[in-house]
Amino acid sequence: MSKPLDEKQPGFSDLIKKAQEMQKKLQDMQKQMMETEILGQSGGGLVKILMTGHHYARRVTLDPSVMKEERSVLEDLIAAAINDATDKIERHMRDKVAGLAGIKMPEGLLGGEGETK
Repeated sequence: MSKPLDEKQPGFSDLIKKAQEMQKKLQDMQKQMMETEILGQSGGGLVKILMTGHHYARRVTLDPSVMKEERSVLEDLIAAAINDATDKIERHMRDKVAGLAGIKMPEGLLGGEGETK
């Protein structure tokens, strides 16, 4: 036997409506992430990488003093700046999703563990 419908329980149409609202919010969030720019740094700001929320590098800035370093040092600094930007993007995304869902997302769920700009 099925239970009688309680007016306080959401009906199927309410669930569909909420799912559509959530989908719209997710699409809006994706658009915002495309427009978001995050700055990653290494070497105390000697190397800077500006990335979009979709992990595309927009700009690389190298302090002139770093050009005197060995190639391997410069490569490590660039990689560290990229990783810093990526971590910040992942944290920013996790915070946005958590806000959308109204919950706190666990560290590492979406990847990085850096800070947002």
